[in-house]
Amino acid sequence: MELDHIAVSGETLEEAAEAVEAALGVPMGPGGQHDVFITHNRLLGLEDGLYLEAIATDPTRPAPDRPRWFDLDSFAGPARLTNWICRCDDLDALLAALPVQAGAPVALSRGELRWRMAVPADGKLPYDNLFPPLIQWQCDLHPARMLPPSGCRLRRLVVAHPEAVALRDLLAPQLADPRVVFEPGAPALSAEFDTPHGVRVLR
Repeated sequence: MELDHIAVSGETLEEAAEAVEAALGVPMGPGGQHDVFITHNRLLGLEDGLYLEAIATDPTRPAPDRPRWFDLDSFAGPARLTNWICRCDDLDALLAALPVQAGAPVALSRGELRWRMAVPADGKLPYDNLFPPLIQWQCDLHPARMLPPSGCRLRRLVVAHPEAVALRDLLAPQLADPRVVFEPGAPALSAEFDTPHGVRVLR
């Protein structure tokens, strides 16, 4: 299990992308639509094989027949960093090994990309949605390799939660990434980046 990408949610895609651009000082690139959950996104390539996703519900199409991923049906307020997504080689085995309900695998695609993602039936992840959504790529392509460089590198991702220690210990057997830090506090994410404009923080 390793960090794959991070997501900024907004009430609109424009708000989510603008929040990223204002924080990091670099333009986001295009993205696409997600047919199963009726969302759309824009992407930004990061160093070290990561990428950043701005995501929102897609108002141009009818709502899906199931709750959206990332708990986007309940999202409200300013655009903000909401999710850190981790990839794995065997999604079924990882889900079986976890002591929490992280969702059931859903087969997804966008263009040439193919992947499976664990999505809870109600769209809500454990630990106030701060448990990482789990993804297994099923193609040789990866968005990070398809995006132009932005000059941005993730330095640190802070996962704050009243039960941060419990979340850290739950994930410790699967995740070893010194960039991911768990701190007690109100549920929130913040990320520190090296950018062409110096160190910037995205919340």
